[in-house]
Amino acid sequence: MRFADPWAFTLLALVIADAARGWPRRDRMPAAHLGFPGVAFLVNAPAIGRVRWLGVPAAMRTLALALLVVALARPQSDGLRRDTPVRGRNIVLTLDISSSMKALDFRTGNRLEVAKRVLADFVARRRGDFLGLVVFAGRAFTQAPLTTDADVVLDLLRRADIGMLPDGTAIGTALAMSESHLEDLPRESGVIVLLTDGGNNTGYPDPLAAAEAARALGIRIYTIGVSSRGATPVAPYETGRPATMEAPSSLSTREEQILGRIAAISNGRYFRVSDDSALVHVLAEIDGLERTDRHLSEVVSYHEYFVIPLLAAVLLIAGDLVLRATWLRTMP
Repeated sequence: MRFADPWAFTLLALVIADAARGWPRRDRMPAAHLGFPGVAFLVNAPAIGRVRWLGVPAAMRTLALALLVVALARPQSDGLRRDTPVRGRNIVLTLDISSSMKALDFRTGNRLEVAKRVLADFVARRRGDFLGLVVFAGRAFTQAPLTTDADVVLDLLRRADIGMLPDGTAIGTALAMSESHLEDLPRESGVIVLLTDGGNNTGYPDPLAAAEAARALGIRIYTIGVSSRGATPVAPYETGRPATMEAPSSLSTREEQILGRIAAISNGRYFRVSDDSALVHVLAEIDGLERTDRHLSEVVSYHEYFVIPLLAAVLLIAGDLVLRATWLRTMP
């Protein structure tokens, strides 16, 4: 059961106010009345006969108004449902946008430019897949939640750039955020593709703990180390400092081992790429993952039940009017 217009329940405040104002009380005199000063001794006399039922019309009126509010809220139940079989994957792309991604490892641009270009081609070829995008540096940020709209993901991917987040490499934080988009989906249907050029140096949780959580949730992590062998120059910053002052080291053996363990724990794989073609080949291999069958259930119509409280309200209002005009008629 659901209500199509739940905002209507705010009108119950008016119903309560009306009931408080109109409920009959023995100590409340009507607007027009006749005074008999000689019968004051009857004030505390017990109610007898029809006097005991004087509150019934007011109760019927209050209940009728409440039922009218329920009718306005439009109670519904699921009607026709449509199940659509979908064969696809749930993929979260997790992209490092720390300052070291400006390194000029590749012939056609810096690390980030090449990664974005290859990922854009990967996204553009998705059919029936749910895609998400998480970017990270010293912190992580969801650039795009899971969606089948590849154009939206492409647009947000193009906007991702160095400087959007405080500098650093919070791999564990980024993995935890990526997993949060996949945790409620069927097991073995979620994939995280992590692209980074460094080791974890900030944030929480630890990357290996995040990998253990991914394994528990049935999420595979494919880690890609984007770095050449040896130190590489970095594109100059706007400050005009020489690029040689910002030359980072490549992925260390220890950092590669951690990326490999992240992948192994979650039943994924680790790849090391140092040029455009290698990155294209890695994403093509990930593209060959087995797709997961799932069904999307969609409610296309609802059964309306507003008529039931509406008819009940009409009958109560009619009963209220009849009682006030006949058996429980009062003077004046």
